[in-house]
Amino acid sequence: MKYLSFDIEATGLAENDLIIEYAMVPFDVKTKTIEHQLSFHTYIKCPSFDELRPRLDSWVIENNQKLIEKAHSTGVELSQFKSQFTGYLESDEVLNYFKDTPLGDKNKIILFGKSLNAIDLPFLNRDLGWDFMRKYFHHQVLDLSSIIMGMIDTKQLPERCLSGSELMNYLNRGEVAHTALEDAINTAKIYLELVSKS
Repeated sequence: MKYLSFDIEATGLAENDLIIEYAMVPFDVKTKTIEHQLSFHTYIKCPSFDELRPRLDSWVIENNQKLIEKAHSTGVELSQFKSQFTGYLESDEVLNYFKDTPLGDKNKIILFGKSLNAIDLPFLNRDLGWDFMRKYFHHQVLDLSSIIMGMIDTKQLPERCLSGSELMNYLNRGEVAHTALEDAINTAKIYLELVSKS
């Protein structure tokens, strides 16, 4: 199977928080390859850190100030992000890579990520629209967090691996980057490693 591993960084996890960074990279489980040349990464413009600060939680204030400042100063408007994203998804390279989707919907991409059902997908549905998401992406997704929970339940992983940083440590992959592109790549690598061990 081929998937599009993606990750977002946001100003928080609440309903009205903002996506400030988005990245994705395709990968193929059959060949165990990550297509770095087809990666996509962008910052999305947001208000300044000082303007956002009163509504940010303490973890975001302590850890994401530089990321918010980067998004504020260099990010693209949401409409521009949607246009760039559309161009990426409709490019010949991406269409060719995902042309043989085995689930019956030709060229509909299967999204892969960590905790995407709880965090990433609601944000994308809100900001890009239901019609956009259904046009380009399959309704079935692969969520690494769900896989990890299943592997813990079947005693294939220790319970501490529920934490992303503990999972990274268990697999000797260092620390969670909390940057969208590195996290998209790392979650793909983790899944490929887990598949190889099973």
